[in-house]
Amino acid sequence: MAVDMRQVMAAFLTVSMFMMLGNMIKRDHFDSALAKAPPTSSVQFDVMKVSKQSHIQLSSWSRSPWKENSKALKSCWNKPLLGREKSKGFIIFSLTDGPEYHVAQIADAMVVARYLGATLVLPDIIGKKGDRRKFGEFYDVNKFVRSLDGVIKVAKHQPAEVPSGKVVVVRVPNMVSKDYVATNLESLFRRKGKLRVTSYFPSLNRTRAEGTEHMTPYSCLAMFDTLHLQSRLQEVVDSAIEKLQVSSRKSNGQFIAVDLSAEKYLESGATGRKSCYNALEIGQFLLKIGFHRDVTIYVTQSGWNRSFDQLRDIFPNTYTKEDILPEDEKAKLNSQSSEFGRIIDFHICSQSDVFVPAFDSLFFKNVVGRRIASGKTQVLVPAKLSSASVSDYTSPYISKKSHFAYSCFC
Repeated sequence: MAVDMRQVMAAFLTVSMFMMLGNMIKRDHFDSALAKAPPTSSVQFDVMKVSKQSHIQLSSWSRSPWKENSKALKSCWNKPLLGREKSKGFIIFSLTDGPEYHVAQIADAMVVARYLGATLVLPDIIGKKGDRRKFGEFYDVNKFVRSLDGVIKVAKHQPAEVPSGKVVVVRVPNMVSKDYVATNLESLFRRKGKLRVTSYFPSLNRTRAEGTEHMTPYSCLAMFDTLHLQSRLQEVVDSAIEKLQVSSRKSNGQFIAVDLSAEKYLESGATGRKSCYNALEIGQFLLKIGFHRDVTIYVTQSGWNRSFDQLRDIFPNTYTKEDILPEDEKAKLNSQSSEFGRIIDFHICSQSDVFVPAFDSLFFKNVVGRRIASGKTQVLVPAKLSSASVSDYTSPYISKKSHFAYSCFC
């Protein structure tokens, strides 16, 4: 039987036309459905069904305010090794006023000792009430000594040739420089053979502008590699962080730490300047930029203040250290110096997924330094802006890389 080629071609063209028509109808159907879909929110995108007939559904997703951590940075400094020259004397100092000051005081004393060729005497810790405690009650002595091995000599105990009460006290500016040591301390040290060093802190504005100029390998080493918590205190901090992460399981274990103080807010109100935010303002800020109400928030305030109820009304999972410490450790908040609680605050704020300072302070500055080193760079500073974009509130320390830590790490 002969095949009529004209019939074959006609059949082929007919099938092709039906296939093209079907594709056009299908495409118009989906384009129309997407065009009619309701506009999506900038914060939460709900499940969007294309059409009842198609039974195709796009999975829900959200543009979260959380940011992934960066990689931890590597130190840029080479460990400056000390020769075998004999020590020319001793530098004595104490740690005071909390962990944000401790790291700076260590750095200043170490720089002075290095440039004078002196032995650094292991410091004690003086609380705000004048109570003295041993370095080892809070920090790991052996790690401290090892971190400085070959850099400067360290005496774990005050030498007999350094009688207490008979040492000249000298004040040095934070981030003291080699030139300052040579000009103001060297001749005095040669005569006395021992000095007690205390640090004073110029305004934060000045240190922001000039801080990176004074960072030396010794300063970097001292601030980021010498102070490690003693093992029991480290366990307390780790346990507290774990509890906060468990409480925040709905946000994948991520939590926010807020340096918040009712007393600071009252002090700032007395000056008539807006330099501090209260609990309600912090809650409104976090809600505005997209954090969900079930997120866990840690506040550094010691003891609950009634004004914080407004924050907890917005974010029910808001806690202080009294809420998350075991009973035996909680008792230390009152029986020991204030350093215990502030050290816990410092390390939780350094390791939280997001850090929010309610006011400017050295605590804020040095917590940010730790976070830069570890890659936890989501630091959000409240401001009176209309924007709801998280990136608009990133601390200039991070966005402009103006923090001195960037001169220590690559």
